[in-house]
Amino acid sequence: MAGSGGLGGGAGGSQGAGGGPGATLRAPRAPLLFAALVLGAYCLCALPGRCPPAGRIPVPAPAPAEPPRAARSPGTSGLPVASGSGRRRFPQALIVGVKKGGTRALLEFLRLHPDVRALGSEPHFFDRCYERGLAWYRSLMPRTLDGQITMEKTPSYFVTREAPRRIHGMSPATKLIVVVRNPVTRAISDYAQMLSKTPGLPSFGTLAFRRGLGPVDTAWSAVRIGLYAQHLDNWLRYFPLSHFLFVSGERLVSDPAGELGHVQDFLGLKRVVTDKHFYFNATKGFPCLKKAQGSGRPRCLGKSKGRPHPRVPEAMVQRLRAFYRPFNRKFYQMTGQDFGWD
Repeated sequence: MAGSGGLGGGAGGSQGAGGGPGATLRAPRAPLLFAALVLGAYCLCALPGRCPPAGRIPVPAPAPAEPPRAARSPGTSGLPVASGSGRRRFPQALIVGVKKGGTRALLEFLRLHPDVRALGSEPHFFDRCYERGLAWYRSLMPRTLDGQITMEKTPSYFVTREAPRRIHGMSPATKLIVVVRNPVTRAISDYAQMLSKTPGLPSFGTLAFRRGLGPVDTAWSAVRIGLYAQHLDNWLRYFPLSHFLFVSGERLVSDPAGELGHVQDFLGLKRVVTDKHFYFNATKGFPCLKKAQGSGRPRCLGKSKGRPHPRVPEAMVQRLRAFYRPFNRKFYQMTGQDFGWD
């Protein structure tokens, strides 16, 4: 950079050699400039994203016309093959949250079911792209046959104030799935992801607390997302509780088949995805999918799953637990489920 070059060149010139006030004033500029760049990058990451260009969201190809739906390949005992041209429909079910809760894992596990067709990417329609219109949104969806369910997942919907009203406007019958996780662990995981994208961020404690170990900073998105009760309050203005299924992110790791059973029941699907589809990868500390009949190797989720978390001092962890406790208890009361985070 020009500024850095000027400072470097000054070291060999009269300003750098001399001990005058000019040199003293210029010396701190490099660290200040670096800090400004790091904070600028962090702010860009923390801001709500923009709607991706239309070309960035692939439109799924239509399913082949043959063999007919529910047919099995000759000589195999694999799952039924969903096929047929079908048509694009609005999603009947959405995974609306939460970020770093386990939404990608849930979607990939659900896609094993022959009666689930899901968009692989996150369209961000109800938070970032709403102005493109419902016809555009429907055009993104995979084709489905009668009896199949169309789904998509965008975890930021849960914390977007306008999302419940907009989804209700599309269909008040929409089923809503929310994957939740201990908000302290979730916040640290969120920070780990930010750090992987923007090295040099301020420490977790600097962002989570004001003035050292002062009040918890709820303006930071990693903290604010974990206020599940507050976000759910907004959703219950538009949808009854019966339209929600709350999935435990912890149990999705320890007992994926059990959680998938509840999800399949909620969606009105036969329990096809069972424990025979999973094995636990001790290296990643995460469940992976066993290879399907006639396919290649077993499949684990991306390298970001099981990413090591930065070390956070225990005093900070305890402060956050105490902060979230009343919100967690209210969330338990609202949902009728005790997730065991306290």
